[in-house]
Amino acid sequence: MNFWSDFAQKHPGAAKWIREGGLFFLFSNLVTVWQYLLIQFLPAAFSQYANVEWMWPGIPMSLLGADFTFNILGYSVKDGGLAYFIAYLIATFTAQCINFPLQRNITFRSHGAIPPQIAGYFVGWVGVTLVVNSINSIWVGVAGSLGVPNFLYNILTTVLTGGVSMVIFFVINKIIFPEGEAKQAG
Repeated sequence: MNFWSDFAQKHPGAAKWIREGGLFFLFSNLVTVWQYLLIQFLPAAFSQYANVEWMWPGIPMSLLGADFTFNILGYSVKDGGLAYFIAYLIATFTAQCINFPLQRNITFRSHGAIPPQIAGYFVGWVGVTLVVNSINSIWVGVAGSLGVPNFLYNILTTVLTGGVSMVIFFVINKIIFPEGEAKQAG
């Protein structure tokens, strides 16, 4: 502990980044486990929608000999259809509902105004969802065509989602979670 105290005293900025980065990484990975469990098992709860193809923009593509449909939102029937997409949205949204207070209160020690922070975080989640779902439409389409087992591509989908989310959300959190007391209007 003396090493860390000495380091933090000599290099407060670096110590803050290391603490924030470590806690951010820890909490983000914990919610990634939650996401995986939901993505793995929740589509069964919406099985009546598994044969509903709901995607946008739905552009047919081919990669590595695999034919799939590129989309920003949704999944083809062979990739789980609307059931998988609903489960994906629930998994990522609830993970961020868990992650938000942990990151705000513990990692970044922010006491800023909560409504704009929630709004900023929500906008970040929507942006991350669009980016990651675009990447997932390619990955899931190729993996499904190559016969990758469901549990394995769900693990890789979760890791991809978590990894991209962590990078983007760390930047968002540094912006929306100022440390210290909220500024008083006046």
